[in-house]
Amino acid sequence: PQGIGSPSVYHAVIVIFLEFFAWGLLTAPTLVVLHETFPKHTFLMNGLIQGVKGLLSFLSAPLIGALSDVWGRKSFLLLTVFFTCAPIPLMKISPWWYFAVISVSGVFAVTFSVVFAYVADITQEHERSMAYGLVSATFAASLVTSPAIGAYLGRVYGDSLVVVLATAIALLDICFILVAVPESLPEKMRPASWGAPISWEQADPFASLKKVGQDSIVLLICITVFLSYLPEAGQYSSFFLYLRQIMGFSSESVAAFIAVLGILSIIAQTIVLSLLMRSIGNKNTILLGLGFQILQLAWYGFGSEPWMMWAAGAVAAMSSITFPAVSALVSRTADADQQGVVQGMITGIRGLCNGLGPALYGFIFYIFHVELNELPMSETSSGGSVDTQYHLQQNSIIPGPPFLFGACSVLLALLVALFIPEHTNLTVRSGSWKKHCGGHGHPHSPQAPGEAKEPLLQDTNV
Repeated sequence: PQGIGSPSVYHAVIVIFLEFFAWGLLTAPTLVVLHETFPKHTFLMNGLIQGVKGLLSFLSAPLIGALSDVWGRKSFLLLTVFFTCAPIPLMKISPWWYFAVISVSGVFAVTFSVVFAYVADITQEHERSMAYGLVSATFAASLVTSPAIGAYLGRVYGDSLVVVLATAIALLDICFILVAVPESLPEKMRPASWGAPISWEQADPFASLKKVGQDSIVLLICITVFLSYLPEAGQYSSFFLYLRQIMGFSSESVAAFIAVLGILSIIAQTIVLSLLMRSIGNKNTILLGLGFQILQLAWYGFGSEPWMMWAAGAVAAMSSITFPAVSALVSRTADADQQGVVQGMITGIRGLCNGLGPALYGFIFYIFHVELNELPMSETSSGGSVDTQYHLQQNSIIPGPPFLFGACSVLLALLVALFIPEHTNLTVRSGSWKKHCGGHGHPHSPQAPGEAKEPLLQDTNV
């Protein structure tokens, strides 16, 4: 098979790192271009752009996940990385086209779906939570230094150099997938040709969600993911803009905030996650992560001083353990040849949240008049501005209304997650999954009678 060495988690880690390192470089330039392009209603337009991207991801994720189950992971890694990074060079060519292509690129912006399926192919079940944590921590690691590097290079040499560097790193990622990444899906699970049929039922994200709804445990997990990731998606889309415009953070302060948050998230998603999964179990780890998320969103909502943002950021790092724990729990309910479909469904739900969350946050900011129509580009020595201070005085009771809404949503997710059983009979679950997802099975990849009990599906450790 093409690639260097045998498939490993490290191949997936490098792909994720390079993709998000390239985007991390553009953090500061994007905030500036966003405000210059949409000087009025910046938060609202930001929410609409990210919302369209997320909605398209929701519509395409199940199809891409199912196709990767049939045709292999490598080609879809290449496809998703290429289209996700395609808008980068357009930032300096045409800002309007840049934001337009960002919206449209959501059709293929599901790299995490394919990467998690890649990891599931090559790990045993008891290793998977640690592997998912490593992938998620790599996402955080890619953002530790890249925003600071981008802000420094932009200030010294101009934003054009930052865009060129980000484009070069994106091309390096594409070349790495072409040359070094081996295929992870076993040959016996793939068709002999690219003409294998894919039913339209698999391509319909709503049909996939209906299938999930027939399985009570997976349904509870999906509701938990939706309620907890909806505010997280809105927060990711607007929080750095919120720090820059409302809290008066400088570009360097925003970069430092991302770096500290990234380092703490790496520790949380590797060392802390592993210890929690072994000591308190999968379900309790999810509940703990949701509890931390409620605390940090409430803190963001009521926080009116920069030091409050830093303190809440430390709590936010601990809440990052939720999704790797959920991914590990979901993978236990799926057969080996269904990992892409299942992860595609979860990523599809996250994609739906990526569409609704930013738009919802932008709308809440808009109706509460949390907006700076005129942003002074020159900052005072304290890192703030007169308009910013005046604006905070007007909204001193609830500086961040969307974050309080998010805290309520995660509280509901916590209540739903309480009903998720800690242990399941995987032999029964596998049969039930195949019964409910018959439309997702592939006739060209038959299973041996005992294959459902292979180590991939056995919960020997947690």
